[in-house]
Amino acid sequence: MKLSEELLWRGFTAETTIKNPEDLNTRKNKQFYWGADPSADSLTIGNLAALMMCATFIRHGYKPTLLVGGATGQIGDPKENGERDLKPLDEVNHNKACLKTQIENVLTNATADSSKTSSEDHKLGRAASSVSEEKSFGTVDLRMVDNYDWFKDINYLSFLREIGKSFSMTQLLDRQFVQNRIGEGGSGISYAEFSYTLIQGYDFLHLYRTYGIDLQLCGADQYGNCTSGIHMIKRLENAAADVWSTPLVIDPVTGRKFGKSEGNAVWLAGKDNGSGNFTSVFDFYQFWLNQPDSSVEYLLKIYTTLSKEEIEQILAKHSEAPEKRLAQRTLAFGATSVVHGEKNAKAVEKLTNLLFDKNADFSTLAPEDFGSFAGFFPSAAQGKNILDVLVETGLCVSKTEAKKAVVAGAISANSIKIIDETTTIDYSAVIKKGKNKFAIVK
Repeated sequence: MKLSEELLWRGFTAETTIKNPEDLNTRKNKQFYWGADPSADSLTIGNLAALMMCATFIRHGYKPTLLVGGATGQIGDPKENGERDLKPLDEVNHNKACLKTQIENVLTNATADSSKTSSEDHKLGRAASSVSEEKSFGTVDLRMVDNYDWFKDINYLSFLREIGKSFSMTQLLDRQFVQNRIGEGGSGISYAEFSYTLIQGYDFLHLYRTYGIDLQLCGADQYGNCTSGIHMIKRLENAAADVWSTPLVIDPVTGRKFGKSEGNAVWLAGKDNGSGNFTSVFDFYQFWLNQPDSSVEYLLKIYTTLSKEEIEQILAKHSEAPEKRLAQRTLAFGATSVVHGEKNAKAVEKLTNLLFDKNADFSTLAPEDFGSFAGFFPSAAQGKNILDVLVETGLCVSKTEAKKAVVAGAISANSIKIIDETTTIDYSAVIKKGKNKFAIVK
């Protein structure tokens, strides 16, 4: 399948300056850049969709430049309904470091060309395997840049003379977010946020001048800002450049945006980096596993690297026995492999099968299995009383609560109920409280 065909099939096609998508297949300059601001210390599955689009370009021979916005992150991408709070510089720097690691990991896993491997139930996915730097990940040469590196030395008057004079206020005032902010009932907009699009546009100009990059990838909500760079390149370099955008991912059932902070954010960070913005590997896997049949085909195309033929085969087999949820299990394993690596995906798949199988045989597990499970849940060492284990792992806030849970029959170890509060857990175990709270003893 050609790049243009795969982008269309996966749904990675929204507004673009490229009139004929097939031109992407034969484009001489096969470079692109994509950027993210460090507004948090983790990306979400909304950002992941754009990264999966980037991975598609990479698999078809494009060389990526990934930009983390150390400069733009100090201002904040304008919202339609109000001013953003400025983040402390040390928080911006912390967020930058976290995002760089996430981006590298995702693109490593999503573009690896090693042979397919098997999960317990199905074949899917590909094996995982200074700021401005190039790293080689298998077949991927990934250039990471930070726009703070070039903005920190820019003179304000020089910027106004070169960039400000080449950009019309009319173009800025026509932007929808500006109209919403300064129109009737709007909250107004600061000069800093008003200027954001110039800063982002200059990124494109700088990368064109430095590396010859003439294609920017983005989410559909950033298309307007990205075209600012096209204008600058045309005006100041007398050259052409393009933007290709992908639609925002919408939950087909609720109609809400995926990965946003309106109470439904699913983060790529599997552990807390300090802000609380994380989704454990276990919960990440469960999120995909619980998707309805009506959404699963749409999500398989976006969030896994499976081919058209593989997805069609999985959906056909799924339709024969929907209750087995093969498509959802495939989606969960594939998306988790991309974000957290295949090793973690296999471990959390095995753990899920054990936790929700009434006939599960925990005796078949090796000690290293419990060690891998400990990365998903709070853990305690062997040899402790069950009440101490429950409090230490946070399943209960006190020994009094822990004792009540044991007496009520709400506690089990490796699927066997614990009814004696004096029990010592001197073996590797999965401790379960109620229906969906877990801890590991290792």
